[in-house]
Amino acid sequence: MSSASDPVIIAARRSPVGTRGRALAHLRVEELAAPVIRAALEDAEAAYGSPITVADVILGNCMGPGGNPGRISALAAGLGHGVPGATVDRQCGSGLAALLDAAAAIHAGDRRIRVAGGVESASTAPVRSVDGIAYGRAPFTPAGFEDPEMTRAAEDLAEHDGIPRARQDAHAARSHSRARAAVSAGRFDAELVPLSGLHYDDAIGGAERLLPRLPALFPGGTLTAGTATRIGDGAAALVLGPAGCAPGLAIRASAVFGCDPALPGIGAAGAIQDALHSAGWKLADVHALEIVEAFAAQSLAVLDRIGIAEDDPRLCADGGALALGHPWGASGAIAVVRLFSRLVRAGAPAGTRGVAAASIGGGMGIAAVLEVVR
Repeated sequence: MSSASDPVIIAARRSPVGTRGRALAHLRVEELAAPVIRAALEDAEAAYGSPITVADVILGNCMGPGGNPGRISALAAGLGHGVPGATVDRQCGSGLAALLDAAAAIHAGDRRIRVAGGVESASTAPVRSVDGIAYGRAPFTPAGFEDPEMTRAAEDLAEHDGIPRARQDAHAARSHSRARAAVSAGRFDAELVPLSGLHYDDAIGGAERLLPRLPALFPGGTLTAGTATRIGDGAAALVLGPAGCAPGLAIRASAVFGCDPALPGIGAAGAIQDALHSAGWKLADVHALEIVEAFAAQSLAVLDRIGIAEDDPRLCADGGALALGHPWGASGAIAVVRLFSRLVRAGAPAGTRGVAAASIGGGMGIAAVLEVVR
């Protein structure tokens, strides 16, 4: 349900996603985020018609060095010491959560322009330890709750839902095929900010040929390295303003949803349903969806729950994270950048609707429903 106070995304940019340890591995979080923030603000000033003063920069980040990457990236982008910054950690939903935090201030009546998004350098994430013992991630739940590693959780979800390997392989192949077609057609070009000589997401390739030959990650299981997304380095930035400031994507509603931590992959389904209900929309009213593909099994479980066919042309039409890669804290914001390109940049008429969503470790999901305004 639209409102005159709904914030509008007026610019959206992202870096290419570099697979962990590859082309972007030497860049710190601010070196990933700052060029993307600058590019998004240049686009916003062109749309806004005058120079922009930024009120705040809010970035999602999961595993970075601390020290408030949002603030560090704002300074690195040359915004001046008077522009504050903040960092949000909602794991794989962090970039989308940062957007919703920035939108809340505008919705409450502060009409100043804000930058939101996400950044992750998995390659430079510090090693953490307790009593000298290194660990890969902090717990997502307290003692007494299930807290599976994400790969194990995806395998468990595939078994729980009866999702066979062939269906997972087909889903990953479709993602790569769509992404490769998008690169060939230049559909990523306007959103990308090349970094360190990387012009496109480096995980996009001919993975379809390899999928049937990859071994299962667990004995007797169905998950493979090809149906799990590649962890990546990357950043995304969105510029938000008040209703009526410029054409873009209006944020009509959002939701954060909690589910069983043992099956965290299903969280996006509940969040999508809650956000659509809040907006007064049905899934049939939506023209484009970007749901973060952490694993093929997880994506398929979400689609089954919301009632969308896995080959629906509205879904990740240019490929999803299985093809592009998954820089944890940035992926939710990348989903919104993709919607911006598919709808606003592509010239979709006012009233065209989109959904961005992600499932989150620890048993959560997050979603936003957006509408083109001209």
